Amino acid sequence: MAAVVLKKGEGRSLKAGGPWVYDNEISRVDGEFENGDIIDVLDFDGYFLGRGFININSKIRVRMMSRRKEQWVDDAFLSSRVRDAWEYRKRTVDTACCRVIFGEADFLPGLVVDKFADILVVQSLALGIDRLKGKILSALVGFMEEDGIKIRGIYERSDAKVRALEGMERTKGFLTAPFDTQVAINENGVHYLVDIADGQKTGFFLDQKYNRLAIQKLSGGMRVLDCFTHTGSFALNAALGGADEVTGVDASELAIAQAKVNAGLNNFGGRVDFLCADVFELLPQLSEEKRKFDLVILDPPAFTKSRDSVKNAVKGYREINLRAMGLIEDGGYLATCSCSHFMTPELFAQTIGQAAAGAHKRLRQVEYRTQAPDHPILWGAQESSYLKFFIFQVCAEK
Repeated sequence: MAAVVLKKGEGRSLKAGGPWVYDNEISRVDGEFENGDIIDVLDFDGYFLGRGFININSKIRVRMMSRRKEQWVDDAFLSSRVRDAWEYRKRTVDTACCRVIFGEADFLPGLVVDKFADILVVQSLALGIDRLKGKILSALVGFMEEDGIKIRGIYERSDAKVRALEGMERTKGFLTAPFDTQVAINENGVHYLVDIADGQKTGFFLDQKYNRLAIQKLSGGMRVLDCFTHTGSFALNAALGGADEVTGVDASELAIAQAKVNAGLNNFGGRVDFLCADVFELLPQLSEEKRKFDLVILDPPAFTKSRDSVKNAVKGYREINLRAMGLIEDGGYLATCSCSHFMTPELFAQTIGQAAAGAHKRLRQVEYRTQAPDHPILWGAQESSYLKFFIFQVCAEK
């Protein structure tokens, strides 16, 4: 077996539990290999650090699969990892719709599998795991069948841009016999149609499941503004929670069209309305119109996907939170979040505090939440921790 040998003093993240070896940490590679092969990882002095798959096209040169020298990445190994992932979900979340495999946090790097009712959607983002996905999916379907769950079909959404960084083509399509890609689901009592073929990522953002439930419990009798509503999930949870009126806003016409369909599935009557608009332009306009809300929800896309753009992201988060606070009745509520790994919890909290000062508001924290448990945060693998979700009561300065 070929082996990567680290430079002296490198591999600090790996030794602390990190899942990757970067190209600039490597001294040499001994032996022959092909991209995607499983290789050993050795410290500069030959000490065994683990085993993973290599790809010289990627700055993430090795993605770790195991730290144990006696453990081989074979069918039994893959089956064990998949079983562990499924058993964990059964214990921690409602499995009707959930993320079943979350890449590095499930020790299957580069692979995501989401379950929407009786459909699986898979996203493969690394060459080595791409070679193994067939065996992994077969094992997963088998374990679900043991629990009486019959998977009707599997669809691949490996069309993310990051595939290019691995030297891989973007691809999507059926991995089983074709089926209707508009999949009906029920989450928290809310009905949706999920577009797994053309929706964002795998079609639906499962990581906010229990954050949406928190909004549902808070919204009774409120006037609610849901910004960056996407296909309407927070807005519809607010409506189910008894909100008097809900307005969902998104810049995507496709998303708004889907949100209206979802609203129709839930028979909320005239209490829910959706608007296609740029949130950054709409919030100042609503302020000029002296509109007020009891609850404003901010669920924007990641404003930064690299360390280099964090400063600009801070400005964006500060701006929308300041504007939102100005629209909230005294004693009303703000739910605000960031899904960027590079926007740390400390920096996000600091940014919200700056927005509150600029808006001359005082914040009382109701709760702080992260991603749902089916997106586990693996300590040592910082990239697995990304979602920050605050609920505040917003008060005038007293």
